[in-house]
Amino acid sequence: MTIQEANRYITNRLTTIYDQAEASNISDWVIENLAGVKRTDRIISKNQSLNLKQAEQLELYITRLLTHEPVQYVLNEAWFCGLKFYVDKNVLIPRPETEELVEWIISGCKFPIDKLFILDIGTGSGCIPIALKRRLGKATVWSCDISTGALQVAKRNALTLGVDVNFTELDFLNKEQWDKLPAVDIVVSNPPYIDPSDEHLKEGDVRFEPLSALIADNHGLADLEFIIAYAPQYLTENGWLLVEHGYDQGSAVRDLFTANHFDQVNTFRDFGGNERVTLGRKLS
Repeated sequence: MTIQEANRYITNRLTTIYDQAEASNISDWVIENLAGVKRTDRIISKNQSLNLKQAEQLELYITRLLTHEPVQYVLNEAWFCGLKFYVDKNVLIPRPETEELVEWIISGCKFPIDKLFILDIGTGSGCIPIALKRRLGKATVWSCDISTGALQVAKRNALTLGVDVNFTELDFLNKEQWDKLPAVDIVVSNPPYIDPSDEHLKEGDVRFEPLSALIADNHGLADLEFIIAYAPQYLTENGWLLVEHGYDQGSAVRDLFTANHFDQVNTFRDFGGNERVTLGRKLS
């Protein structure tokens, strides 16, 4: 089977559950993973043949993809801020919307970079702290997660991408563990924020992701409430907190920021026009 034939084969199989465009995109991703041939080089390499091992792997990939398992888990890779991350079922798949957290810190940070301390809460794949460290090389970046499996993934990504992030295993919601963390200028988090009763948890790709990283009590606000209330204890004077939240939680999250003595509270919208990231500065 040539690369061109394999591409058509994958697309045709996947159009049974995806539309043509998505099936084609997934097929391109699979071909690049299997044969190392990018879409832009496909014309030159279209007659290159897959070897027996690649052909067998292709069938395994398709079998998993046809269950609606996300291609990122099937291939163990996801892109975030232009970087390729290893992902598995211990971590959420990085979303483009979360890049807004990174971009604001990059563009809006007023602290001297060589003296900047950042704390990421709930690291998952490590995409946020690693992307920040890649862009702000002189900053000191800390990151924590309650999941041993997630931290293993994050450390693997940090090693592969050549950055030094201080990862620590702890439950931020447990006050007795707070002494493991330093004072920082910026706290950033993409915490669980989905209501446990949300029907979308039973549909599509999200069914394959770790539930503990998705849901929170009190209509999805419990972890956000805790982080917003207690993050100021870690923040230096005029430090900033940034959190990602649900598309319909912007107003509630802004109220939480104001109630916990933050000013300059602002919410940014994602690519779909939904309120997604809220930030605020700690009042001195």
